[in-house]
Amino acid sequence: MNEQQQSLEELQHIKKIMEKSSRFISLSGLSGISAGIVAILGALLGAKMISNYVNNIGITYQELVTELMVTAVTVVMLALVSGFVFTYLRSKRNGVSIWGATTYRLVINLAIPLVAGGFLLLRLVQLQYTSLIAPGCLLFYGLALVNASKYTLGEVRYLGYCELILAIINLWVPAHGLIFWTIGFGLLHIIYGIIMWRKYERATF
Repeated sequence: MNEQQQSLEELQHIKKIMEKSSRFISLSGLSGISAGIVAILGALLGAKMISNYVNNIGITYQELVTELMVTAVTVVMLALVSGFVFTYLRSKRNGVSIWGATTYRLVINLAIPLVAGGFLLLRLVQLQYTSLIAPGCLLFYGLALVNASKYTLGEVRYLGYCELILAIINLWVPAHGLIFWTIGFGLLHIIYGIIMWRKYERATF
């Protein structure tokens, strides 16, 4: 090996070390798959509630909104818990700490659009602009992913772009919000999770 090749390998090694220190690379593809499954189950439950309301089966509009909000919060909490568990297990398997400055930056950049969007969505619910809830969720979630992607794997950015595209389309067909919500939070997460698992994790099992 000549001196030039050795220097090039050393530079590549330094680059990898710097990337590991500046990016949170322990996100698990199984987290995406589990979040997608939870979202689809939540969407099916939501569809059942909406069907009961449309068919006047003992549920008022206010009760419907409350039950849908509770379901949505439950779905988010279950997705977060499952995501944390699978990511923690991957971090432990790779001998990498899940907490650190990079994780903090990732969480902050993810949280800012989500919190701001949450206040807007809450106000939309109060004003009964329910047709904008699904595209609003997709829009702010997509923005959060794009915003946080610089601190984690690049595939997260493309998931964010897909969420934004779905949100924009949904704005023009608001009557089908639940379908778009299911695709965005369910199907896309499962596809993303499978890609991530095959690319980064399959060899370690």
